[in-house]
Amino acid sequence: MSTGFFRYCLIAPLLLGAVMAFAVGQPNVILIFADDLGPGMLGCYGQSIVKTPHIDRLAEEGMKFNNYYGGVYCAPSRWTLLTGMHDGRIGGWANNRGGLPILRDSGEISEEEFQKRFTEHKAKSHPIAPDEVFLAQVAQRAGYKTAQFGKLDRGFLTWHERVKRFGWDFYEGYYDHTRCHGFYPPYIWRNGHKIELEGNFLPDCGKTSEAGNEPVGYGGKTYSQNVFIEDILKYIRKHKDEPFFLYHPTQLPHGPVAIPELHPDFADDPHLSLAEKKYASMVKMLDDHVGLIMEELKNQGLDRNTIVFFASDNGHELYYGPKSEYAKQILPSGEKANLTDKKWRTSECGDVFNGAGGRAGLKRSGYQGGMQCPLIVRWPGQIKPGTETDLLSAHYDFMATLAELVGGEIPQGKDSISYLPTLLGEPQEKTHDYVIVNNRKTTMGSSALISREGFKLVEADKKRGLFQLYNILTDNEERHDLADQYPEKVSQLKTILERELDSGRPDLAGGEQ
Repeated sequence: MSTGFFRYCLIAPLLLGAVMAFAVGQPNVILIFADDLGPGMLGCYGQSIVKTPHIDRLAEEGMKFNNYYGGVYCAPSRWTLLTGMHDGRIGGWANNRGGLPILRDSGEISEEEFQKRFTEHKAKSHPIAPDEVFLAQVAQRAGYKTAQFGKLDRGFLTWHERVKRFGWDFYEGYYDHTRCHGFYPPYIWRNGHKIELEGNFLPDCGKTSEAGNEPVGYGGKTYSQNVFIEDILKYIRKHKDEPFFLYHPTQLPHGPVAIPELHPDFADDPHLSLAEKKYASMVKMLDDHVGLIMEELKNQGLDRNTIVFFASDNGHELYYGPKSEYAKQILPSGEKANLTDKKWRTSECGDVFNGAGGRAGLKRSGYQGGMQCPLIVRWPGQIKPGTETDLLSAHYDFMATLAELVGGEIPQGKDSISYLPTLLGEPQEKTHDYVIVNNRKTTMGSSALISREGFKLVEADKKRGLFQLYNILTDNEERHDLADQYPEKVSQLKTILERELDSGRPDLAGGEQ
């Protein structure tokens, strides 16, 4: 074999990637990352009461994923997205505490005490290794402008220097995720500057009760999500002539429920409670805002050169209806739910919307209802319209996919695998043997492993060391435990899961950050 041919074999893939990037003109990338939105809340995944035409249109004109995983809880799910690592790695659950600014704003502590505690907070927050590469940095290094709007970074309380370290050229939103539980903040942050919002005065940002029976519009005058969507559209207009990566981690539809006005679809519906009407209106606003983004892309001539991703951080959560029954694991009959033949499901336990779409459990659960998420991707002329895939994939795969899209480098040692070949209808030669989802909660199961062939191992009872096995390709509702039929498979997957939980960081020089 000649030296020239060998050299060609090495550089050909790089040349091909460069040619593809040139051909599509460095596509803009937008990721809309909903909060606590179960797949069952979207029409394209089966929702019938709340109409989501704009999100559904993304699926009609793009690709829908049916075997896609996030985390079970907000901070770890965002960590895995932003780091490109599964959240079983060291640091995946090392979130810090939120709420400190609320104590200062309410007068419970002085400014001096706040500064003292905030300095201590920064020192105790999980350190960032010098060689760590985050999601936005991948796009930055490829020459893209990067912007984030909404719930800033991973959680729970961040600050300007840390947000910039994550790779954001521009950002706007909440430093404190605890303040995100209200939709009427007295101020938000934009590139390190405090931006006061008209008519909002409550230190807790207008957070409502879990009952959700406060008057519509309670909390203030300026609704945060309306601010974000206006500024997202401005950003698109301003940067239409240069490639950008825009990330919108929304508050919607995280509760407690709050909305400026009820959507006409639900305002007079006698079958819905006030809390249910508010929640449905929040989902409708999310869908409407997706529509506004898509319309702006067309208005600016960016539609065909922008790939739009829509996902949610974790499984469905209740901010209405039978929330307390889930926490107590009580079935409609009054009897206690179990983890075998009587699992708690939104389809059977009084959730009028069936937000988890028949899946067992909710946010914080080790079953599908806690971790299986929607993912829809649209890119005109590149992704075949109306397609679906059962490819095993997860939030941490977005980093590698982004790298290929922008012509950047995939940082070494990441768990991330690009699913761009699947999006483009090409052979997906590199796939996961398994996806890991870490879970330190125990409401309904804890951690899980999903294998390429469709087996899912669930750590059903952490205290008793009880594991269950399901084939989620044929039994996504996890009704038939196969552990007794396949003891060797249970043992094999258990060994892998236990090895991966609290495992080191192969992407970092020290490996144990």
